[in-house]
Amino acid sequence: MPHHHHHHHGHGHHHHVDPEAGDARVAAAVGVNLALTVAQVIGGILSGSLALIADALHNLSDAMALVIAFAARKIARRPADADMTFGYARAEVVAALINYTTLIVLGLVLAYEAVMRFFAPEPVAGWTVVIVAGVALAVDLVTAALTYTMSKDSVNIRAAFLHNVADAAGSVAVIVAGTLVIFFDWWLVDPLVTLAIAGYMLWMSFAEIGGVIRILMLGSPGDVDSDAVLATVRATDGVADVHHAHLWLMDERGASLDLHVVVAEGAWDRADRIKAAVRRRLREVHGIGHGMIELECARHACTGARLWGH
Repeated sequence: MPHHHHHHHGHGHHHHVDPEAGDARVAAAVGVNLALTVAQVIGGILSGSLALIADALHNLSDAMALVIAFAARKIARRPADADMTFGYARAEVVAALINYTTLIVLGLVLAYEAVMRFFAPEPVAGWTVVIVAGVALAVDLVTAALTYTMSKDSVNIRAAFLHNVADAAGSVAVIVAGTLVIFFDWWLVDPLVTLAIAGYMLWMSFAEIGGVIRILMLGSPGDVDSDAVLATVRATDGVADVHHAHLWLMDERGASLDLHVVVAEGAWDRADRIKAAVRRRLREVHGIGHGMIELECARHACTGARLWGH
């Protein structure tokens, strides 16, 4: 699941794993993260440490993200058919929505538990925490190393890599908390670290879920100026007006545009050339490669039509 870095907005990288990018590697990363999650949860219960459990859920979110991205990728590659005429590319977006929603729920539960701990501190076995978090740190670093070599040529995997680095930082925080418990018997540091991890999970999910919802709501691409797109069409020779426009993202790669173009009076004999020119300019100026353009002659154009929508 996409995380934090909001510079690539609109396309929360859902850790898309490229078809070619080592299936075996991804499977290994997932397996290790799942095993780690189980170990951390057990360690958290035995040592009474919420922070360990928080770190475990964070790791689980990593594994989930990879599994979902992987499965969605496989589904997304299926060709369009009579049931899904737009193809299956949105499987990934739906998966990302489920993923972030789950994370938000987990983050809220953890935050609540941590706050309750402040009022009723419970003893924490520091040594267990340090050992388990140490193992987690090692695994995070190995996963980061695995994904780092692949991240050079894939934006998506770069996201997974950055996420692993964040995970490693979480494990370091848990180790520090455990050490403080060992030396100073300072139990409150455990819920404090838990709050920090939960806060990070929430912040990351809220930052990314917006772009996902925008795609599912058929919003216009965040990085394309919708009005500029229509201006480009209007400026094409032979175009009198445009209306009934729909501009949306099918998935995070390509925008689609539907619109009615009114052909100027007297230009109807070259309507096909005008349409071709509009398509070419949309592709060159805005990178919009596919859409539907309906032509109307000026004399019979819809009157009082809305610019956006029907």
